[in-house]
Amino acid sequence: MLPNTFSKLSKCLILSSLVLFLCPIGADAQSAKPNEKPNVLFIFADDQRADAIGAAGNTYIQTPTIDRLAHSGVMFQNAYVMGGTQGAICAPSRAMLMSGKSLFHVYDKLNGVYTMPMHFAKYGYETFGTGKWHNGASSFEASFMKGKNIMLAGMSSHYQVPCRDLGPDGKLGKPAMKGFSTDIFAESAMEYLNDYAATDKKKPFFCYVAFTAPHDPRSPREDHIGMYAPESLPLPGNFKALHPFEFDNLNIRDETLAPWPRTPEIIQESLADYYALITHMDNRIGDIINTLKKNGLYDNTIIVYAADNGLAMGSHGLLGKQDMYEHSTKVPLIISGPNIPKEKVSEALVYLYDLFPTLADLCKLPKVSGVDGRSLTPVIYGKAAEVRETLYTVYRNTARAIRNQDWKLIYYPERNFSQLFNLKSDPLEINNLATITAYDNKKIEMMNLLKDAHQAQDDTSSLNPSKILPLEYDYKLLKQIPDHLQPPYVLEKYFKGVNVKNAEKSSHD
Repeated sequence: MLPNTFSKLSKCLILSSLVLFLCPIGADAQSAKPNEKPNVLFIFADDQRADAIGAAGNTYIQTPTIDRLAHSGVMFQNAYVMGGTQGAICAPSRAMLMSGKSLFHVYDKLNGVYTMPMHFAKYGYETFGTGKWHNGASSFEASFMKGKNIMLAGMSSHYQVPCRDLGPDGKLGKPAMKGFSTDIFAESAMEYLNDYAATDKKKPFFCYVAFTAPHDPRSPREDHIGMYAPESLPLPGNFKALHPFEFDNLNIRDETLAPWPRTPEIIQESLADYYALITHMDNRIGDIINTLKKNGLYDNTIIVYAADNGLAMGSHGLLGKQDMYEHSTKVPLIISGPNIPKEKVSEALVYLYDLFPTLADLCKLPKVSGVDGRSLTPVIYGKAAEVRETLYTVYRNTARAIRNQDWKLIYYPERNFSQLFNLKSDPLEINNLATITAYDNKKIEMMNLLKDAHQAQDDTSSLNPSKILPLEYDYKLLKQIPDHLQPPYVLEKYFKGVNVKNAEKSSHD
């Protein structure tokens, strides 16, 4: 271990001026203090599937920056958002992340809730936030010391983003329209890091950067439009034109972004724009990391990369995240930085809300009380293979799922219908084994695990509703009308010139 810089300095003060130059005084010595807490850069994407990065095995998308983060740290292959009790999964996802609490202990409200940035500020960190905050102005003001270009909404046009700054009085100002979203938030983070580097750096920083990409509207910046040829992109392996049964409102906001039945062409077009949004974001994340390096901050900064939820993008005939399939509940999660093992991949079952206690642990802060998340440090450092044996996910009152390392059961209480998947042999969830007699015992076993989790998580929904609804539906009765935030590029491409004046208002993310 390196000797303490301050003890060396005290010795140095009594030495002759002839040897004063031997003492490690200055910025380099300060950044090398062995007891210095690491900085935290938390990068959060919006609606990014876990498989929409190169490091996850996707050879069609270009994400070199995120790939390098994965190789320089630990990538969790089974990270999940717990779900939501509303269609805008983003709001409860972010509330769980920031509070360390599970869904039924926080829902989507953070007012009066102790948050991750509060914890870091309490123990000596300077906190800064930029980007999307879907949990109310007052909770942002209570959580962060500094903030620039905050979007208090679930979504906006990427070209016209309502942004607010956190003033000296600790209050968010009035919104000003700016664009492009990815550039605004990246440059705000870079400006903060440059300003921080110019200070005495006595406090480490907690910098939270919440992009709105690749959330729709799927309208990349002009110079990224067309960077992926739609016809060159394969369809998801579980692509369907229609979902095989009704389990909730199949015309909820995300599902109105393309007509039914889904066609290969429209899904490929959507993927091309989706990937372009992600690649642009990846480029700007690279700029943020280069800013760390330029300012000598990189070596002492923990970098987290994650997303709030996944997205169907044609899988199972769906477009959105309002379901319990892997493509919608599983998210990317990478942790890299000082003393973090490199080139490590973990199959541990983890929730996003595990990150609060994990980061507190990694930064050697006092343990967080009253949270449901579990520190992942035993997994990171190879002391344990997992922190839980099963993982429970939910959507409204209409779907519940339980999984372990090999098996997954999705149960739809209002339909009294189950799907059973062997995730090892069928990771795309194509073959429902619940109707095959040979798997009856496994179905019962998984259903018992689901019931246990339902109780343990304080789930307020009923697994035995009094009224059972039909599975059958007529897709022709589902009317798709684009919301008012879809720009002309999207309307022309996906809605065949539908007049934007007829678009519906939507509060969903």
